[in-house]
Amino acid sequence: MVKVHIINAFIDSGAGGNPAGVVIDADALDRSMKQKIAAGVGFSETAFVSSSSIADFKLDFFTPTRQIAHCGHATIATFAYLAQQKIVTGTHTSKETIDGRREIFLDGEVAYMQQLAPKYSLPEKGSEKDILDSLGIHGSDLIPGYGPIIVNTGNSFMIIPIKDEETLKMLKPESRGIGKISEMYDLIGYYAFTMQTVVAGRDAAARMFAPRYGIPEESATGMAAGPLACYLYDQLNIKKQKMIIEQGRLMSQPSPSELLVEFTFEDGRITQLIAGGRARVMRSFDMEP
Repeated sequence: MVKVHIINAFIDSGAGGNPAGVVIDADALDRSMKQKIAAGVGFSETAFVSSSSIADFKLDFFTPTRQIAHCGHATIATFAYLAQQKIVTGTHTSKETIDGRREIFLDGEVAYMQQLAPKYSLPEKGSEKDILDSLGIHGSDLIPGYGPIIVNTGNSFMIIPIKDEETLKMLKPESRGIGKISEMYDLIGYYAFTMQTVVAGRDAAARMFAPRYGIPEESATGMAAGPLACYLYDQLNIKKQKMIIEQGRLMSQPSPSELLVEFTFEDGRITQLIAGGRARVMRSFDMEP
């Protein structure tokens, strides 16, 4: 039997967050066993922790249907749990994934994962209407003077600047259209945001849609929080070293989440960032592989 922990990452004031499955000591599990367990767990991702020759831990991520290279919330869930269990006791550790080694940082209850310096690219000329149509909005619903842009800090997201919270709440995402555009630009999905937040002092509120990966909407997306924070810094000129993004509040079934981002600079330019949050074990159970 394999012990599976259900851990909510990016919790907000002790609640909400995004659930992931986490399996510790997964060295004895082969790929088919991991896939079977992930399908049985049923959440968007399950992380399997095993030994590594190039990092402190190896993490394999599986959706219910396939293996994927990265998962932000499952990474935060895993390392927050390892810290809570005193398996990791320092402030710095690392993970190996399909794409190589990434650094992990711990600050009390908060686990952070390393992301890369941002890369920006514009959608093809004339495609903005298709992007907006796939959300049921118009150009007048955007922050004046700004449009959709692709930002990559390791994975690509379409960042979409929405003028206010009400418009963000009333989006009508059309999965086929979003999926088609995500395939065209090799995106994880859309990350639509507004500067209006429910909690005062936060920098943005966001929603994430990734039908290409079988996710109609996600309550917390660590791999997207980094690109959005970079966009806020570089494009909207919000010159802060630390940013806080809220997500999950505007879903049909709300699950409030808090995502933290911190930058490293060189000559005023972002050279690296870490994105993270807090996590909480919701339940644990045994499963046959």
